[in-house]
Amino acid sequence: MLIPLDEHQLLVFWTQLLVLVAFARICGGIMRRVNLPSVIGQLIAGVVLGPSIFGKVWPDGFHWFLPDDEIQSGALYAVSWLGVALLLITAGFETDLGLIRRLGRAAALVAGFSLFVPLVGGLVVGEILPEEFVGAESERLVFALFVAAALSVSALAVIAKILGELGLMRRDFGQITVAAGMANDVVGWVMLAIFAGFATSGEVSIGGITKTVGGLAIFVIVAMTVGQRIVDRALRYVRRNGSNVSGAMTVVILTMLIYGVATQALGIEAVLGAFVAGVVLHRSRFQQQEVLHHVESITDSFLAPVFFATAGLRVDLTLLGEGDAMQWAFVVVVVAIVAKFAGAFIGARLAGQSRRAATALGAGLNARGALEIVIASVGLSLGVFTETAYTVIVIVPLVTSIFAAVSLRIVVRDWRGSEEEQERLDREEALSKNLVVKSSRVLLPSQGHPASIAAAQIVQFAWPKEAPATILTVGGSDQVDIEVLKAVLDEREVDHAHVAGPSVAASIVTESKLGYGVVVVGVAARHEGVLYSPMVDELLLNAVTPVVIVRRARRLERPLPAAFSRVIVPVTGTRSSRSAQEVAFAISTQLGTEVVLLHIVDRVNELPRIFARRNAADDSAHTAARSMMASAVERASQAGIGARQLIREGRSAGEALVQVSRSEDADLVVLGAKLRNVDGRPFLGHTVETVLERSDATVVVVAQPRQSEGDGNE
Repeated sequence: MLIPLDEHQLLVFWTQLLVLVAFARICGGIMRRVNLPSVIGQLIAGVVLGPSIFGKVWPDGFHWFLPDDEIQSGALYAVSWLGVALLLITAGFETDLGLIRRLGRAAALVAGFSLFVPLVGGLVVGEILPEEFVGAESERLVFALFVAAALSVSALAVIAKILGELGLMRRDFGQITVAAGMANDVVGWVMLAIFAGFATSGEVSIGGITKTVGGLAIFVIVAMTVGQRIVDRALRYVRRNGSNVSGAMTVVILTMLIYGVATQALGIEAVLGAFVAGVVLHRSRFQQQEVLHHVESITDSFLAPVFFATAGLRVDLTLLGEGDAMQWAFVVVVVAIVAKFAGAFIGARLAGQSRRAATALGAGLNARGALEIVIASVGLSLGVFTETAYTVIVIVPLVTSIFAAVSLRIVVRDWRGSEEEQERLDREEALSKNLVVKSSRVLLPSQGHPASIAAAQIVQFAWPKEAPATILTVGGSDQVDIEVLKAVLDEREVDHAHVAGPSVAASIVTESKLGYGVVVVGVAARHEGVLYSPMVDELLLNAVTPVVIVRRARRLERPLPAAFSRVIVPVTGTRSSRSAQEVAFAISTQLGTEVVLLHIVDRVNELPRIFARRNAADDSAHTAARSMMASAVERASQAGIGARQLIREGRSAGEALVQVSRSEDADLVVLGAKLRNVDGRPFLGHTVETVLERSDATVVVVAQPRQSEGDGNE
């Protein structure tokens, strides 16, 4: 029977949320001001609002704020656990399984040693702690096992929060830390289930262990295979008509709840299922990046502060004043920190990690949180821990999380990792700022014409290898031999799809709504009365993603990679011009192609010399040209390219561009285009049409969709 909260309980509940969120955010903000993660301030906020301070300063107010009411406490803890579930969804989104697989040996060794060494240390501490820490009805061995479990595990949620706020999640050691933290959480929940059963029955249940471990293995396998396909289908369905953040959010929440129910039914906390859900959702090619931003916003601003502050509410520091509890608390905390650090450090060094990476791993994995508090709570409820022992164990995650955040910041200061890692991070940062050349999936429509090979080459040379590609055979071209295209798109994930319908372009547009970052289409012969072909015209008019048109070079039997020795890129200071520069710079990085940046000073409206103040005009036009060139050269330099600059005058930018490409013997021209609809026909500008019509080089036109063009000066 559903028992609702009465009016007073509702008032207390809403007051709890108000005070916890406000105070946690304030304390978190203070920590950020001193260059520490906000999670530390949020944990401290809970301690301040708990029995240690608030309960002593104003006892009546404290008991009103936190009454001894199971229903009242359950409502607050339900919100806090929802917060940690969403926090682990975001951690799953940030987890790169490919990178973890590449670092698999290191992750396995770090996870193993970071569990084993503190487990041994915890057993020793559990054996030597005074009798007043051991529950009246508990055996010493059971007590020692609970202490060992509490000291050996890490908190994935706290680790993810600290790494995220310090901007370290994408670092190699950051991914190893997440992988090891996930293993710590899994083993921790299994140990808790085993030890709790031991405490209850007095013996270890082999059947219970088999059920938990076997069930978890089956869950992960099913979640990453059958579950992945179901999630893919659901996300594909909700975005069939384009971006649908609301629908995608529904899929995210349902996936989190389903996976959480599954792990909770196995006797493992639901938050682990939420983490796996985040990994599965992140792996889906149909996921929308905006969804992660929405989840992060509600989690960081509301739910996560509630969770971390609530964790601190359970700490009663006054109990440490009884007897020698303070000294033993110090011993427990030191053993927890040293053993976890030593275990992670040893595992990392055995895996070949540098000393600094091993130190960072030892620091990061010291973060503890919810699981330790749960272990302490279960130990207290089963009579394994006394109130004093419970307080000592709960202090461990608070102190170790502060240690982890502070020491990690010190360790990584002025350290960017190996040269390979620096290159990866720089590439990821550059791609994140790009307009067109990103790591998102590329759609390559093909009707079997040779022009598709030229388009595939542009994809291969300009887009990063981690960007997967889909070859889409359209119309009646289902028998097209795509093996040549697959061979061109070497070293990247490539799949094949086929669509048919009365409108080829409409089919391409429909497919492009399913999570693609760009459409790259090859064209050959131009049709009369249209921009280039009826299909391309319709595609441009209805596209929801950037469209890259590749017109293969004339008088060539087939384009060759070595043909791209020099590329001309017009510079106009617009977003579309920047998009073209991205493509050209990426090709140059891959092939060593010489980049020539060209700006045409437009003289189409110039007055006769006798009436014009030519010097003033020259100064104004050339000053603007030099400014635009400087910005383009800086972007080229950031990409590691030394571009050559040309400034020319002409009454027709298109004619001047064709002449320069011929005089420079360029075999590639890359232009940005601002798409406009003129009487139902796409218009990319006279310059683009002139170059497409008259240039013999391979021409690449990068057009942003009309719905999001927003072109203008940068």
